[in-house]
Amino acid sequence: MSYGNRIAELREQRGLTQEELASSIHITRAALSHYEKNRRKPDFEVLTRLADIFDVSIDYLIGRTKQSDVVMDEDVREFVDTLELSDKEVLERFDLMIDGKPLTEEEARRFIAFVRMERSMD
Repeated sequence: MSYGNRIAELREQRGLTQEELASSIHITRAALSHYEKNRRKPDFEVLTRLADIFDVSIDYLIGRTKQSDVVMDEDVREFVDTLELSDKEVLERFDLMIDGKPLTEEEARRFIAFVRMERSMD
């Protein structure tokens, strides 16, 4: 199932209009429509907000898994985050690079969040 179909399905299951969902995740209804019709791909921030609203994993939203209920409990997430360096500490201590180019702060934050999510799926 494509990410667009999955987003539309979850929205409909909860009885939300496109306008209501778009407003709750701070995007336009037109942008949500593009996502649901697979004309555009949501960025990481939008995927995160959708996953939080629907209480599913990002992997479920993008079709990497059929298990919608594999998400990290908020208390567990807070505990895990205290065991590691904060995003700020990582950014201050390390020069993260890909293909010889330094990552911007936003790219580094998305990379860190992606690794955390992927590790939570193991």
